[in-house]
Amino acid sequence: MTAFWTALFYVFIAEIGDKTQLMTVAFTARHKPLLVLSAVAVATAIINFISVGLGAVVGKVLSLFWINLLAGLAFIIFGIMELRNEDEEDLNENASKFGPFFTVMFSFFFAELGDKTMLAAFAIASKEQQFWPVWAGSTIGLVGSNALAVLAGHFLRKWLSARKLKIAIAVVYIFSGALAIYEATKH
Repeated sequence: MTAFWTALFYVFIAEIGDKTQLMTVAFTARHKPLLVLSAVAVATAIINFISVGLGAVVGKVLSLFWINLLAGLAFIIFGIMELRNEDEEDLNENASKFGPFFTVMFSFFFAELGDKTMLAAFAIASKEQQFWPVWAGSTIGLVGSNALAVLAGHFLRKWLSARKLKIAIAVVYIFSGALAIYEATKH
């Protein structure tokens, strides 16, 4: 049980204030809270499966520099696209290509690649050598932390106009992209 609680604690703490938590707030301000939390939970389960199971191998195949650089550029593009959409119909049309569930799930998944919570799961798994407890703990920790973001997004939805919300989402994307690129330059 030590591996489970260690993973849960460290991943939960690592996610507080993270870019993916900000994304979760932004998505919840646009979509139903249960949909967002469900999509985040599925993405989290998958990313933590990869993190715990293949962490050491992935680190050797693709450097953290390239993961962060590509993720950063993608998020800056998402932010610019968000600002270019002129009305809510455009936003709904873009989301309907994959549907809101898959849009949230894929966005969260790709944002987590190379993130500090992914690295925390790598480190804990390599130390503890217990796949399932580390996977379960890191998954519950990440979902739990993002549940707080879902609550925040639900309340923001009531206070922000569609235009302000669109700008806020674009800022989160661009900030997340810049942060990922900055992280890439540190490695």
